[in-house]
Amino acid sequence: MGWESEFGASHEGRAVAVLADGSEPGPVYFDMNSGGCAQSSTNWWVYDGEGRRPRATHVQGGCSCGWRGAPLHAIEWTRDDDGPAPVLDELDPREDWKEHLCEVRVRTVPVPSGLEELLRQVDGTMTDLACEDPLATLRALAVLERLVADIGRTASFNARADKTSEEIATALGMTSDKASSLLRGYLHSRRRHPVPLRALSSTPVRQRPLLRPPH
Repeated sequence: MGWESEFGASHEGRAVAVLADGSEPGPVYFDMNSGGCAQSSTNWWVYDGEGRRPRATHVQGGCSCGWRGAPLHAIEWTRDDDGPAPVLDELDPREDWKEHLCEVRVRTVPVPSGLEELLRQVDGTMTDLACEDPLATLRALAVLERLVADIGRTASFNARADKTSEEIATALGMTSDKASSLLRGYLHSRRRHPVPLRALSSTPVRQRPLLRPPH
């Protein structure tokens, strides 16, 4: 299990094994049964020097985006009844990864403070409502899903018209592949009509026209 962040799979961290020559080893494969099926692992502790496995001497902070931390943190190998036993505090490479996240974060586009506060309020209100009135929560979620699909389609269309793929990925704090996949998902989603918010309440709601991409 990697270290998670607000950027999801684009920036999932982990401690990465480093060999004595400074290289990063490939996956280790384990035979699970006589049928030839094997599972692989890149967890740093599997590189213990047993059998044909190389022995890791250090670890470094790593990220799913491809980033690798410069500092190397030594592994102390001991032995117990089960074989090689590594001694390492993962806190150090994790702190290196957190510094990488800070660099990613400062390059992202900021969410307007008013909208950020509104989203926190929606989060808190709907989390409480999910326990108090789950059916009302599900009805509200259906509306939010339609809003996300419509607004996401418009935002994706305008972002592609104005920015390069690299600029979009950086602004969202994502890898280029993940950002492109996100935009494709919005752009190819089935177009829906604006949600009449007054349907959720008896209070009249004045709606403003939405700018939409062409058919």
